[in-house]
Amino acid sequence: MTKNFSVKKLVLAGLFLALGLVMPFLTAQIPQIGSALLPMHLPVLLCGFVCGAPYGLIVGAILPILRSVMFGMPPMMPTAFAMAFELAAYGAVTGLLHKLLFKKLKNISVYISLIGAMLAGRIVWGIVSFVLYSIMGNPFTWQVFAAGAFLNAIPGIILQIILVPILVFALMRAGVMKDEK
Repeated sequence: MTKNFSVKKLVLAGLFLALGLVMPFLTAQIPQIGSALLPMHLPVLLCGFVCGAPYGLIVGAILPILRSVMFGMPPMMPTAFAMAFELAAYGAVTGLLHKLLFKKLKNISVYISLIGAMLAGRIVWGIVSFVLYSIMGNPFTWQVFAAGAFLNAIPGIILQIILVPILVFALMRAGVMKDEK
């Protein structure tokens, strides 16, 4: 049974990776909308909830790099590289916090895990971006961090806060996340 459960998680992680590769095409004609709605973030957050921290971390780390290699977007340096760390943090933190908190806090753990992951991911993105931009000889100021991590991402943040819990609860009801019932 454990082997089947691992296979199930591996298949679901592959599905979330595929969704992350395809979803940005929905906004490809208008890059500003894509960067505001953050379409690669949604499958990684869901992967962390559904498959757990290790799978969420791996899918998050692979997705931006793979998408950059396959489609040229996002640009590898510094964007895809920094996003790989950010999304890896999203996947790992959602999976870890949800596992730790669900038995005690039930449904509210979904919101705590999501917001905790969103904050952790943005902090990781800021640290990695600071290092990369410094190496490249470009300034990475607090204003650049605030704009990139929060201000320009407000539509995506709102979308994540609304859509991810709805999808997680639907997946729980459907029995995809059986250990949460």
